[in-house]
Amino acid sequence: MKVISYNLRKHRAVGELLALAERYDPDVICLQEADTLALPAEVGLLHLADATSRNRLGLAIYYRRDRFTALRTQSFALKKSWHDRLLTPAHERLIGTRLIDQQTDRELIVASFHAAPLTALNSLRRHQIKTAHEELRALGPNLPTLMVGDYNYPLFKEHLSARVKESGYDLTLSDSRTYTRYLFFRGHFDLATSTGLSIDNIETLPRGESDHMPILVTTSYIAGGATAVRTDAPADFTI
Repeated sequence: MKVISYNLRKHRAVGELLALAERYDPDVICLQEADTLALPAEVGLLHLADATSRNRLGLAIYYRRDRFTALRTQSFALKKSWHDRLLTPAHERLIGTRLIDQQTDRELIVASFHAAPLTALNSLRRHQIKTAHEELRALGPNLPTLMVGDYNYPLFKEHLSARVKESGYDLTLSDSRTYTRYLFFRGHFDLATSTGLSIDNIETLPRGESDHMPILVTTSYIAGGATAVRTDAPADFTI
C-alpha cells in the first residue's frame, strides 16, 4: 500500500494533487492545511472519503475505490494550544478512515494528523499524538493503523519515538528532510506512526508550492493479521 501525505500550505499546493496521483499511483492521499470546501470529490482514481468541517484549514483523506471500501470516517478534536485558542482555531487535528482492503480482505485505519504549531510545547504535541492514537484505536480496535501528517516535531525525536512506543506504535522518518524553508526550523516535520504494519520505505518527494515536501509511505501488512468481517455498511458512511 502506498500513501502520500502532504501539507498544502494554506491550500496553495492543491493543484499538484492530480500530478502526484498520476506519477506515484498512491492508494491513499492524506492532506493537511486544505480548504476543505474547495476540495474536489475525485483526484484521478482516488475518491474523497471525507474532510474536517470545523477548521479554517483542515484535513482530508482520499482513497482508491477500486481497492478499498470505506466503512467509516471520523474527525477528532485534540487538546488545543494557545495558538488555536487565540489566533486561528483548529478544532479538529485528526481524521481517520476505517477501510476494507478488497485485495486482502483485511481491515485497517489510515489517518491524517496535524499537530499544534511550533509556538506550542513539545509536551502538548506528544499529548496530541498519544490522544490521536487512542482515538484511532477506538475507531478500529486492534486494527493495523497508519497515521501520517505534519507532526511539527523537528527536534528530540528520540524522546518522541520512545513515548510513541509506549502507546504501541512505531515512529518512522522519511529518507530526507521534509521542511527546509527556515534555517533554524529545518528537519523531518512530516512523519508516520504505525501499528500492525511494516513500513517498507518513506520517500520525501520533490518540493512543490508548499513549504512542506510531500512524503510517500510504502507499507505492508504484518503476517498473521486479522481479516475483515464484511458488513452491509455503505461505502462512504461518515459521522
